[in-house]
Amino acid sequence: MGANHDHDPHTAGPRHGRALRLGIGGPVGSGKTALTAALCRTLREELDLAVVTNDIYTTEDADFLRREAVLSDDRITAVRTGCCPHTAIRDDISANLDAVEELEARHPHLDLVIVESGGDNLTALFSQGLADRQIFVLDVAGGDDVPRKGGLGVAKADLLVINKTDLAPFVGSDLELMERDAARVRDGKPVSLSSLRERPGAPEVADWVRTILKAPALA
Repeated sequence: MGANHDHDPHTAGPRHGRALRLGIGGPVGSGKTALTAALCRTLREELDLAVVTNDIYTTEDADFLRREAVLSDDRITAVRTGCCPHTAIRDDISANLDAVEELEARHPHLDLVIVESGGDNLTALFSQGLADRQIFVLDVAGGDDVPRKGGLGVAKADLLVINKTDLAPFVGSDLELMERDAARVRDGKPVSLSSLRERPGAPEVADWVRTILKAPALA
């Protein structure tokens, strides 16, 4: 119970000459795979893309992306972690690194590799050895008190997405409260409100990705 969830056992790898690695994490059912699919559809005509998905026992998320034909099959790789999702994105990242590097070898001109975590809790954060930037996704149906409770994912991810905003009236969530609490907890880091039902292309998140890609490469 005394584990230090803020500890990252890996150092950041050099960014020069390789694709940007974008981690997408969040609780079960928050919409990570749907957001990944939306970003692929929106960005695939302008960027060279690939995706790594994580599930504990199955390849369901990768299978969904293939059925939806968001990218060609050879650009989607599934990792079956066999353990808690945060272990594979923070503690022992070897399987995910192998998957990313295999995609980079197969497609040497990649601009972006999205690594989607399996569903996890509010402490889930990608190791800097795996992801250069990361998005954390919350679902309004999880309760409008979640942002103020914080957690590493909510507080430290480069972008927080409050997803499924179209459901807020039906589940009693106060979007203004969620956005205000998130801004306070995140100390100025960006927050995006998203409804893939109303805006299927996730334009705000896609614009954020474009901005990150235009920024100077990380050391």
